[in-house]
Amino acid sequence: MAKFIFVAGGVMSGVGKGIATASIGAILKSKGFRVSAIKIDPYLNMDAGTMNPVEHGEVFVTDDGTECDQDIGNYERFLDRNLSTINYLTNGRVYHAVIEKERQLGYNGETVEVGVHVPEEIISRIKNVAVHDKADFVLVEIGGTVGDYQNMLFLEAGRLMKLASSNDVLFMLVTYLPVPRMLGEMKTKPTQHAVRALNSVGISPDFIIARSEALVDAPRKRKISIFCNVAPENVISSPDVSSVYDIPVQFEEDQLGNRILKKFRMKERSKDMKEWRKLSAKTKGKNPEIVIGVVGKYIVSGDFALPDSYISVVEAVRHASWAKNRTPRILWFSAEEYEKKGTALKSLHRDLKQCDCVIVPGGFGERGTEGKIRAISYCRVNKIPYLGLCFGMQLAIIEYARNVCGIARATSREFSKTGDLVIDVMEDQKALLETKKYGATMRLGSYMCSLQKGSLVWKLYNKQSAVQERHRHRYEFNNAYKEILEAKGVVFSGANTERNLVEIMEIPSHPFFVGTQFHPELLSRPFHPHPLFTGLVDAALKRKKKH
Repeated sequence: MAKFIFVAGGVMSGVGKGIATASIGAILKSKGFRVSAIKIDPYLNMDAGTMNPVEHGEVFVTDDGTECDQDIGNYERFLDRNLSTINYLTNGRVYHAVIEKERQLGYNGETVEVGVHVPEEIISRIKNVAVHDKADFVLVEIGGTVGDYQNMLFLEAGRLMKLASSNDVLFMLVTYLPVPRMLGEMKTKPTQHAVRALNSVGISPDFIIARSEALVDAPRKRKISIFCNVAPENVISSPDVSSVYDIPVQFEEDQLGNRILKKFRMKERSKDMKEWRKLSAKTKGKNPEIVIGVVGKYIVSGDFALPDSYISVVEAVRHASWAKNRTPRILWFSAEEYEKKGTALKSLHRDLKQCDCVIVPGGFGERGTEGKIRAISYCRVNKIPYLGLCFGMQLAIIEYARNVCGIARATSREFSKTGDLVIDVMEDQKALLETKKYGATMRLGSYMCSLQKGSLVWKLYNKQSAVQERHRHRYEFNNAYKEILEAKGVVFSGANTERNLVEIMEIPSHPFFVGTQFHPELLSRPFHPHPLFTGLVDAALKRKKKH
């Protein structure tokens, strides 16, 4: 029978539940167990597809086309396995399922109650993951913070599972211990209050993962133990680290894996963290630096930068850089800066001349597009290695059509109904947009891409004839302009032959200029970097050496 580990968060959001969950999974996997994971978002949204990335972070996409929370991406990277729609839950999905079941007389005329039937539905879905994924352990991360009313029913589901089978369920609380600057002392009181909030719904944590900027010392562990009813050795210190890939190794220094097995009355197993130790060492290595510029629009919110909007891109860059024994330094540039009258060109030159390569990631809508196009043009003209992802490919085509092919009014139907629509809406999307059916209706998930023999990407993909890649888009290259662009030097080196859709464009006369309609960053793993990102890094290193 599978064992279930519920992970909740206390004190504040963004405390690191997702990475903690993923790290625990990596540890258990290293001990030879089959591990799966579930992310629970307490929103009424059916999925993350319609959420603003500035507010919610990146929308991750699985092979089966589920638009989900970025933590599913963390799980895939740390567990080195693909997950699917069953690994993602929201309040919206649960309530929808309960109502559908009621409409079909699935409850045999009973009064459908929130406090009974909703937790039942949640428990059923959690147990289904264990069966479907043939898992020894299922990690269940409950989004939000204990004390929020939005996640109460998910906590109740966990409590009921623990009540029914106490030897098969345990709870972890990831909490935060602040060190106020004016005091200089680590404070445990917020954690005590978080534990009491958890106690108030009938749950006592088996482990407390104590996040802080510094190691949690013995006096603080004793205090947490006394006031939170947790053994001192089960208070796991988790100080800030330079890389999230240090965390599995850090947890194992506190013997977390075997402590979990002991709680479940399972035989302890030796740890095999060699790969993770090597990776951790690479993240700390004093290797030469490589500078990667990312030009996007989900960069800034008020006075704060938001790299979580592009977290998979960031991780893919890191994976590729470490594989080439380089230390990545990512510079964030807001595309809107390159649209300001009088300062745009100056800003472009100041920012991009310091980069060894540049990425324009995915996005939606008109805001910032002209700034991105100017950045792409700068990279093309100045031979800076460039990788355009989804929208980044579409804008690269618009830039080339305008400035090389002489199609001055080249644009996309996404933000213009007139002009030369070199990027047009996909035929099957027209009716959906007209009826405002936006949720889960894009071209989503994994599709086949055939590669042109002899092209750059064919070589980067180890000369494979076709590859599977993940998508999230409504608009595509308009094939009516294909011959014009090809005559001027563009090679369309990847295509979905089933629907005659362009998937990859490249410029052979450039050291590295590649655009993909798909999102290669979603398949990059720490031990298996994506070939397009390693190709970009290789090109950047050649440019660095030359200059």
